[in-house]
Amino acid sequence: GSARAYVDGGSRGNPGPAGYGVRIEQEDGTIAELKESLGLATNNVAEYSGLIAALRWAAAHGISKLHVRADSELLVKQMRGEYRVKSPGLQPLYEQARALARQIGDVTFEHVRREFNKDADRLANEAMDEAAAG
Repeated sequence: GSARAYVDGGSRGNPGPAGYGVRIEQEDGTIAELKESLGLATNNVAEYSGLIAALRWAAAHGISKLHVRADSELLVKQMRGEYRVKSPGLQPLYEQARALARQIGDVTFEHVRREFNKDADRLANEAMDEAAAG
């Protein structure tokens, strides 16, 4: 099946209390929402953690075509191969995301403005609240 994933991650402080939010919409209208607080992390680590969670979910649910929307331009351009991943902290997360994407098969990435990513943004903020309260 196919699905669309909205991914967002962030940290308050960079690094700071971090979390991600993911909203997955399947073609049949089913919606899954994922969020997790990550303790202390950077924005980019939180974004990648959200992406990996979305890809894991898709792979586990037999999704073979996934369209990922994220408001992190860095993440989108790195996953498209337009930017190199220079940060050693991101390298293993990037490799993991690439491997999961290969497993799914057809994964495309689109950069969207934050206002078009409201649900993922809300979930990520809830996760950051939890991390901050931690």
